[in-house]
Amino acid sequence: MNQMNNCEGPDCEKALANLYLFIDHEIDTASSSEIQSHIDECGDCLNVYDLERVVKALVSRSCVEVAPEVLRQKVLVSIRTVQVHITETRST
Repeated sequence: MNQMNNCEGPDCEKALANLYLFIDHEIDTASSSEIQSHIDECGDCLNVYDLERVVKALVSRSCVEVAPEVLRQKVLVSIRTVQVHITETRST
């Protein structure tokens, strides 16, 4: 997480530590409300939140292409090779 701000204190720490969960709506309602209240009152945290939302949106838009099947197969073979190597290393 990029913390190029002047946030200090437990409220800022908690808000920034849970920012990705908050952005992705993967946090409980009570914590979400607490973070939203903090972001509404803290300009520095709001700036970090806005930046992270924009970056996430840009990445999402950039990831809509599907890899060619040949490339996908090469990647899968590489992953399996690494998995086999790790398994063999652990068993020795």
